[in-house]
Amino acid sequence: MKTAKLSDMTKGWFVGNFEPTLYRTNDVEVAVKLYSAGAYEKKHYHKIATEITVVTKGTIRMNGVEYSAGDIIIMEPNEATDFYAVTDAENVVVKLPGANNDKYEV
Repeated sequence: MKTAKLSDMTKGWFVGNFEPTLYRTNDVEVAVKLYSAGAYEKKHYHKIATEITVVTKGTIRMNGVEYSAGDIIIMEPNEATDFYAVTDAENVVVKLPGANNDKYEV
């Protein structure tokens, strides 16, 4: 059995081919992302990976559309999005396949 603390992971990522990680793999990346209201990420896309975001708490905005707890958003390769935390928020993010250096700012 392995255990870890989410607070010890980088930006909430705990499965993937990076350090630190609880489970190393190139097949998928998984994170629990915690955001304070007003947090922002610039518009970006992935050439290889599909990114699935599950909003578990709070309200976020992606591409001008607001999503709240229970919403699931799938961004396919080459679809760009920005990100804004309207309220304090928590998301579970899954990227597959795990693709290092596959984030491109617009």
